[in-house]
Amino acid sequence: QVQLVESGGGLVQAGGSLRLSCAASESILSIFAVGWYRQAPGKQRELVARITAGGNTNYADSVLGRFTISRDNAKNTVYLQMNSLKPEETAVYYCNTDARIYWGQGTQVTVSS
Repeated sequence: QVQLVESGGGLVQAGGSLRLSCAASESILSIFAVGWYRQAPGKQRELVARITAGGNTNYADSVLGRFTISRDNAKNTVYLQMNSLKPEETAVYYCNTDARIYWGQGTQVTVSS
């Protein structure tokens, strides 16, 4: 029912920064938790960061201190600020609710060394 569309990916050098956006089709961020996931070639999709409707956040250990998840309920958008990017973090990044029933196309992040 709710559609989430990722954007903001691109090519960045190691150590650089990128901000991803996850736009929701309706105002649901005050109700549902949203997470950012990534899937690198040959690897399983993994949770990178998550923010609850109440604003609580959690992060994968590998990104803690470098990535920040946030939301703007008025804009129906969740963001992922990624700093000090590493080549191994090259992946397609997706956003989704906890239900994880439907996945969008994601946005490609490529970190060059």
